[in-house]
Amino acid sequence: MINRLKFDENGLIPAIVQDHYTKQVLTLAYMNAESLALTIDEGRTVFYSRSRKELWRKGETSGNAQHVVSITADCDNDALVVEVVKEGPACHTGEESCFFNRIYLSDELKQFSYEGLYELIKGRKTHPVENSYTTYLFEKGTDKILKKVGEECTEVIIGGAKKDTEETVYEIADLVYHVMVLMVQMGISVEDITKELEKRHVVDRKVKQERMR
Repeated sequence: MINRLKFDENGLIPAIVQDHYTKQVLTLAYMNAESLALTIDEGRTVFYSRSRKELWRKGETSGNAQHVVSITADCDNDALVVEVVKEGPACHTGEESCFFNRIYLSDELKQFSYEGLYELIKGRKTHPVENSYTTYLFEKGTDKILKKVGEECTEVIIGGAKKDTEETVYEIADLVYHVMVLMVQMGISVEDITKELEKRHVVDRKVKQERMR
């Protein structure tokens, strides 16, 4: 299959690196035949630097390596998508993805995602906004955030006990939001939670009880 790939006149092929868990696009880099072979052999991303004109292993100096899950070519065999499990941020700026400079977002067509909500909440901590409730929570600190999580847990229980679906949905949404604020405060990512759930495979195990035995 590698023999079918179409490298450009410089012997390079673009590689779109994507987070295996969240499907977030992390970066766009380039590979040549050698770096692609090394990537497959080592199981971690190895790219070719067009500016330095040399191979470079992601994470070699930063420690933020990317472990390869799969590599897929497009229909023309002239571009790759590399799914990875990453260790740390993908971008040299410290951002999780190199693609963080938003140019345009349609208010009509934009879709909700937990990752998007998380990033929005994270932004309210790193760049405080006046009169923002989320910024207010971060300013008050962990104790206030924990108190709100506890309050929302109680509201969910009350809604569920009343068998009021609409109220319960509303309160669960409030709980999810406040839990995400706590996650940002503690440096826990959506990916961390996804990995933990993925490790369990099933939802019927009483994990806490089993650990206590």
